[in-house]
Amino acid sequence: MFANTPKPPYYAVIFSSLKSEDNGYGEMAKRMVELVKNQDGFLGYESLRDENGFGITVSYWRDLESINKWKSNLEHLKAQQKGRELWYKKYKIRVAKVEREYGFERE
Repeated sequence: MFANTPKPPYYAVIFSSLKSEDNGYGEMAKRMVELVKNQDGFLGYESLRDENGFGITVSYWRDLESINKWKSNLEHLKAQQKGRELWYKKYKIRVAKVEREYGFERE
């Protein structure tokens, strides 16, 4: 589903990953969604994963301070550590400022 974002500017954190195994990943992912929704400055997210384990999650944020607070959340830090130890073969995080957006929607 499309995230309901405000008028720019705002920020996007793009998390691309290649998952290696599940081993509790699904439960932790659900918990992170639950937790991030209460994080100050969080605007929404969009996420997909293919059958080969490649996934992209884009989370939207009001400002860089909000992103940094989420990055240092203790429960999120534990999930990050488990991700490196158990769940991911590879990941990359990109942070971008959204300066413009436009789109199309058929009624």
